[in-house]
Amino acid sequence: MEIITIGLLLAIAAEATYLVAVNTKKLSHKKEVRPIFVDTSVLIDGRIIAVAQSGFINGTLSVPRSVIGELQFLADHADNEKRARARHGLDVVSELQAMPGVKIEIFQDGSKAEEGVDERLLKLAKKYHGSICTIDYNLNKVAQVEDIKVLNVNDLAMSLRMAYLPGEKMLLELTQKGQDSHQAVGHLTDGTMVVVEHASNRIGQTVEIEFIRSLQTAAGKMMFAKLVENKRPSAAPKKPTRNYKKPESNPSTNQTQPTVFHSDQNDRRLVNQPKQRRQYKNKGAQKEQDFVDLANERKQ
Repeated sequence: MEIITIGLLLAIAAEATYLVAVNTKKLSHKKEVRPIFVDTSVLIDGRIIAVAQSGFINGTLSVPRSVIGELQFLADHADNEKRARARHGLDVVSELQAMPGVKIEIFQDGSKAEEGVDERLLKLAKKYHGSICTIDYNLNKVAQVEDIKVLNVNDLAMSLRMAYLPGEKMLLELTQKGQDSHQAVGHLTDGTMVVVEHASNRIGQTVEIEFIRSLQTAAGKMMFAKLVENKRPSAAPKKPTRNYKKPESNPSTNQTQPTVFHSDQNDRRLVNQPKQRRQYKNKGAQKEQDFVDLANERKQ
């Protein structure tokens, strides 16, 4: 009898140990789901719909009632642009509520935030250990300073943009033929396939290409490019040389007037020409000539 009792006790103990181990394992694998408080700017932007449809949001989207109140206030605004954007934000909330597989709730925190919507979001995120979904630059910086996790749609869009845009150039190795006979195919470092037009004869070479367009499909992204022709710069045309001719001298203007002398043959001074003094290199000769000229003037 004692043996049977001991056996039953051992069986009960083993079963209890097994149940405790299973429950502990389940609790260890259970993740803590934190709320995601949505800002007004994200609802007005509208790209949160595409992010939610893709299934990348694991937590519950909590839209504070104060955010809905701010959208309602802007929808009644006199400015047509602000009114249209606020109404679009309210439509985004309705689309998220009707979207299957997306958990969304209206968090009742009051219809109006006296301290401001941004300050209210920071307080809610701290109190409930949640994160903030926003595209507001200033709110993003303040949340980072206060050690609050931020889900920025702009950062997500920048990380998903293509590394190369149409018009940009790069060097690419062509590895195989394309679907058409004139195409060649290369790959970027991230595995993106690049189809180069009219490059089938350059397979196995590294060539310079220019991106033309991109194509996004369910299987991934694909880009199309063309070869960059390196044209040698043509030599600059030579300027025509002009032969400048010296103007011909007019014989009529260059004719020298006849020399007229006095009646006295010994006096050879010119009548119609000013008296010119000869220049001498030697100063003594110059003085001698001056003396001769003075003597001639006295004789007259």
